[in-house]
Amino acid sequence: MRKQKILLLVYFILLFIYEETVFHLFVFENFTINYLYIILFSIPIGSICYLLSNLLKGKWNRIPSYIFISLVIFLFISNFIYYKVYLSIISLYSFLNGNQVLGFVNHILLIAKNNWYVILLMILPLIIIIVLDITKKISYQRICLLNKLIILIAIIIIQVSTLISIQLIKSNDIYSNRNLYSNIHSPLLTAERFGLITTFRLDCQRLLFGFEEKDLNIEIPNTNTDDKTDSDNNDDKVEITYNELEIDWDYLINNESNETIKSMHNYFSLQTSTNKNDYTGMFEGKNLIVFVAEAFSPMAINEELTPNLYKLYSEGFQFTNFYTPLFPVSTADGEYITDTSLIPKEGVWSIYRIKGNYMPYSYANVFENLGYTSRAYHNNSYNYYNRDIYLETMGYDSYLACKNGLEKRINCKIWPQSDYQMVNTTIDDYINDEHFITYYMTVSGHLEYSKIGNMMVSWNWDKVKDLPLSNAAKSYLACNIEFDKAIGELINRLEQAGKLDDTVIAISGDHYPYGLTLEQVNELSDYQKDENFELHHMSFLLWNSEMQNSIKIEKYSSSLDILPTILNLFGIEYDSRLLMGTDILSDSIPLVIYSNRSFITDKCRYNSLTREIIPNGDTTCTEEEVNTINNIIYNKFKYSKLILENDYYRKLYQSLNWKIDE
Repeated sequence: MRKQKILLLVYFILLFIYEETVFHLFVFENFTINYLYIILFSIPIGSICYLLSNLLKGKWNRIPSYIFISLVIFLFISNFIYYKVYLSIISLYSFLNGNQVLGFVNHILLIAKNNWYVILLMILPLIIIIVLDITKKISYQRICLLNKLIILIAIIIIQVSTLISIQLIKSNDIYSNRNLYSNIHSPLLTAERFGLITTFRLDCQRLLFGFEEKDLNIEIPNTNTDDKTDSDNNDDKVEITYNELEIDWDYLINNESNETIKSMHNYFSLQTSTNKNDYTGMFEGKNLIVFVAEAFSPMAINEELTPNLYKLYSEGFQFTNFYTPLFPVSTADGEYITDTSLIPKEGVWSIYRIKGNYMPYSYANVFENLGYTSRAYHNNSYNYYNRDIYLETMGYDSYLACKNGLEKRINCKIWPQSDYQMVNTTIDDYINDEHFITYYMTVSGHLEYSKIGNMMVSWNWDKVKDLPLSNAAKSYLACNIEFDKAIGELINRLEQAGKLDDTVIAISGDHYPYGLTLEQVNELSDYQKDENFELHHMSFLLWNSEMQNSIKIEKYSSSLDILPTILNLFGIEYDSRLLMGTDILSDSIPLVIYSNRSFITDKCRYNSLTREIIPNGDTTCTEEEVNTINNIIYNKFKYSKLILENDYYRKLYQSLNWKIDE
């Protein structure tokens, strides 16, 4: 081949290596021996792009070349910006359903502006090819068939050799290179090991052709310390009871022909139920109002600015070590985790994929079985994230939001819409019911945190304008003042109707306020937060007016634990083995799980990307303990996905001949 033709081939290979290097440097901020795999995978994909751009005649090959180069650069830039917002990789599914990825253009532009130097570095190869083109250093002439064959053989040899090396190098680590490439779908870990392009290829392949995680024969440990024996307390035996139902697992396993369902029966049979405790039934018979509040965090709780939220915190349960880890589909995944106590399936929208499944432990289904009415509300578009389909699956009697009726009551044309208006105009729907469960998904706390374009900030700016904070930090507080007004109105109306003592209010967020930078978050925080763990240290408020004193709970917990905690407090009969979270008030082992499979326990923090074990105070975890917890987390991801994919709860109830109310 002529020198100019070889140069174009080399350019395409170096393009991928360069983009992967820049991405790795500014996203993962570390390089390990696995970087070699990134280089090896870049050579074949770069060569393939060269061959595909060499199919036309002469100068016409310039067109596909520029198209490929631009698409590659766009993929890296978009994923870099996406990571800066969501701490994850864009799945093909989310990309094709672009209302999440492209829904907030101003914020995307702000991230790009703040990271202009990274964007410029990623665009640099396009500038270089233009210069090479102008100076005629490269040739777009077609190469002969023999040379194409040589390149193709080289591609096959390098790709196959790389794959063989991954498969042959064995490791006891559940997140080994071999498992991440072939057996486990964990995009961020895969990108760290093999590069973004390989991760994107695997995601596309798995979405288009399906992917079932292979049975790795991982030990199935449980997360509870309870051994289901009576305990001695001052020589008096105390009988311990459990949140579990009578299920003959042996019968189910022996009579199940579907191997997947059989493996699920086996998994749940080996889990240990959480114990009933002093708080079991504390709220039995009361009404429940649940808020999943947009970007709600401890920073929104202020005695002067948000007195109603402060009241709930100071008088109710205080979960001081509560976390809301961000998952790839942000609000939708956060809502799904909170409502179901299941981990979302990676690469899809679980909030939509759950369509038609039977969910026996959803708030609506649980409380309707007790004679409660159930209603759901949202003050943004009713079908965003297909929320209307999701809430129907969750069993609510009615769902009212903008564009399906709520616009007749509140101003749905502003952005974001008012939480106060939503609550104020919907209370009368249920307040006179004898028993009710009401679910609100709010939006007033949404970015952008700026006076321009955010009506909640404009309405409440006078209350925050003189604070010694950045405008973004002040704007975040202004947004939550509107949410606080909603809570204040709710409390007043419940009290006027004589329903306050009989109603429990639960509030948690869907994710941290990612419209703020870490620096801006730390302006509002009472301690310096890090990006990996403490950025997700959030709030869970649980309050009833009859509580005599606040109850401080220091146990590490997360949004995955909200549903079982509430079920236990209301004295609901449920099987705790069938949920991935645990009752925070039980003696279950504390475990906070992040989307990249990092975790926090009472003994340590583990960063899955760096494999660093960080002591929690004076204690830490051994390597063996980390491996055990990794196994637990792997199984929680795996069986959450299988519940979703197989409508498992329906199959379980049908096998037991239990009633299914739909």
